[in-house]
Amino acid sequence: MDCTSANQSIETVRSFYNGYVQQEWTRMDRNFFEFEVTKAYLARFIKPGDRVLDVGGGPGRYSLWLAEQGADVTLLELSDANVAMAREQAALRGLHLDAIQGDARFANTLTEGAFDHILLMGPLYHLLEESDRVMAVEACLRRLKTGGCLFAAFISNYANLVYLLSREPEGILNPAGQPWLRTLQEGVSYAGPAFTDAFFIQPGEIEPFMSRFPLKKRSLFSCEGPTAAFQPTLSEASDELKSAWLQLSLALCEREEMLSWAEHLMYIGEKI
Repeated sequence: MDCTSANQSIETVRSFYNGYVQQEWTRMDRNFFEFEVTKAYLARFIKPGDRVLDVGGGPGRYSLWLAEQGADVTLLELSDANVAMAREQAALRGLHLDAIQGDARFANTLTEGAFDHILLMGPLYHLLEESDRVMAVEACLRRLKTGGCLFAAFISNYANLVYLLSREPEGILNPAGQPWLRTLQEGVSYAGPAFTDAFFIQPGEIEPFMSRFPLKKRSLFSCEGPTAAFQPTLSEASDELKSAWLQLSLALCEREEMLSWAEHLMYIGEKI
């Protein structure tokens, strides 16, 4: 993909999220386990007073939660409509949040100073070319303090399988999905049209990709644990039942065999 095509793809993604703000804001309500498991891991490393950069953080659900915990948060987000939503929600909550619009590949030039921790939990879903994904990680690392953590999220190539089996089984017959199905059967990652332009990674490719950077692995986990395919049912469950499944998810989510159960995967690396 040449530079012009890459920029067109990024504009496609920006336009998609500009029209998807409310759905993205409420997505974490629908994806309860992804949100709660991820927050539990963020809380293990991020403390009150830490300076945090949230790159590609959408309308700011994680940014605002971290600000509520006492972190000093800057949100860098591709979608200007998401930036506006994050600012609005911060004002409603009386929270301080710096929110700016920009491309993750240039995170180092769009921000200033060093950050204790950096979240890259979105851009790696949508940068189709490996060179652009490398560029985004390197841009973040230029702003990350030594000893700080990079939280890099990926969409698994099994995510669409989980979605189809749990919500839309007839989708396997859709001709538009055949290129993705071929990559699934071949055991390779997928990059191309999906809900918007998207990159779905084979779980086994995450550590080799991240190993090229000056990072010490602290964790690789499935954000939903074993619950991804069952979230439509569990979303209606009682608080007691949700809590029980959340505790089991936290107990199992780092097991290698759980990675193929999840839609979202997270690599946490400490800068060395």
